[in-house]
Amino acid sequence: MSVIADVVIAALLLLGAGFALIGSWGLVRLPSTMERLHGPTKATTLGLGALLLASVAYFQTRLGIWTAHELLISLFLFITAPISANMIAKVHLHRVRIGAISEPDSIAGPPPRPDGEGDWATFEAPRRDNPASTANS
Repeated sequence: MSVIADVVIAALLLLGAGFALIGSWGLVRLPSTMERLHGPTKATTLGLGALLLASVAYFQTRLGIWTAHELLISLFLFITAPISANMIAKVHLHRVRIGAISEPDSIAGPPPRPDGEGDWATFEAPRRDNPASTANS
């Protein structure tokens, strides 16, 4: 049983370290803010989750102790990472739209321009001529 537990723990550690490395590398190497959000919010979150599961498995198999600290950290991380990334993306799109910042050309193409094409979730009030707007009624 100890060999199987060691293999599972080692696999979770390698998987977590790999995801964290890829996410951190994406954070450093990707050119635009919107692309850099994917590294820490997706890959690094999964990597840290695997590392925390490895910690839970280690303490259970070696010491016979169930720890809830790692599970609470994982829960907090999985709840807060998408919400914070969404808020960062909204602020970034708003600042690009009003012209407060300029974004370099990125792999995904240019950022949305304030020409009225395609509505993004920013702090702009809905327009009356938009068919999907609730302000038409």
